Amino acid sequence: MQTSVIESIHDEHGATFGERDGRRVVDHYGRPERAHRAVRNGVGLIEYAYGVVVVEGDDRLEYVDNVVSNRVPATDGKGCYALLLDPQGRIESDLYVYNAGERLLLFTPPSHADTIATDWAEKVFIQDVEIRDATDEFAVFGIHGPMATEKIASVLTGPSTPDERFTFVRGSMGDAGVSVVRTDGLTGEESYEVICHADDAAHVHDTLSTQGLNAAPFGYRTWDSLTLEAGSPLFQPDLEGTIPNVLGLRLALDFEKGCYVGQEVVSRVENRGQPSRRLVGLTLDRETVPDHGATVFDGDATVGEVSRAGVSPLLETTLALAFVEYDLATDDLAVRVDGEDVPARRIDLPFVDGSERSARVPTYE
Repeated sequence: MQTSVIESIHDEHGATFGERDGRRVVDHYGRPERAHRAVRNGVGLIEYAYGVVVVEGDDRLEYVDNVVSNRVPATDGKGCYALLLDPQGRIESDLYVYNAGERLLLFTPPSHADTIATDWAEKVFIQDVEIRDATDEFAVFGIHGPMATEKIASVLTGPSTPDERFTFVRGSMGDAGVSVVRTDGLTGEESYEVICHADDAAHVHDTLSTQGLNAAPFGYRTWDSLTLEAGSPLFQPDLEGTIPNVLGLRLALDFEKGCYVGQEVVSRVENRGQPSRRLVGLTLDRETVPDHGATVFDGDATVGEVSRAGVSPLLETTLALAFVEYDLATDDLAVRVDGEDVPARRIDLPFVDGSERSARVPTYE
């Protein structure tokens, strides 16, 4: 199992570790609810678990553009969020693609980088493309909160913080070179990612933690509660194996492109028509947390299933994302929890309004 780039530093701060997609990560530092509130009220710092694929060569743009759901930006310093779909149009993986001049950097779920790099490399024939798994070469930190921009500005030497989502600038933090990306706000707050060489990770983490405006460290348990409140579907368990339009993920689908994974998936994908299901928010009457796949009822009729759920530290109630029938008109529902039907109510997403709206909040026509 791959470990955190700076595991010993997390350990010194009292971290409890867990596992995400084959990667050992920080679960929490002892008070995940307190860290949650610190992010909502100020700024927080997390080390991400990403896989990283580097694509180089003269044909890198054409090659990647033909495989992912969105147009790959041709301009250095810009990126996009995109999907990889199987021949039936279901999501196999999600990724961020950034144009870094003479190479593309692809940030994937941790366990996917090696598979993507190997599979793509085997399909290269006459194109000038070199593809490799570069996960061990990088560290990536997330900065989230209403004061995230101030935090980055207080420690970044060189350029100003990027204003536009999926754009990045190059600068330094202390003696370490970094790239700072304005992200899609999955926590519902101003959000940035700081990318550095793995050898510089300890120095960059210290800079982000203690210099300029202090940032509260948080782990993936707090990440889960923040993104749930923000109404952001995540790859696992929300996106994987799902048809994109069910999720309302219009930012990840370029309808002008005319295809969604090379030439294999075109009109067969249910992306243009009305889907059979949609992703909605539910609040439950009790602080009992339903499992993934828990049944949603409208009276005696089964109308959907829960994707993920948790107790909101801010609202102090149980929240859930659920796939339900697209045309479901009822707001008063029930969720099966431990054999009992618990009353639930459908509400508009996001559950919590922060300093920014997450780009993944579902939108439907």
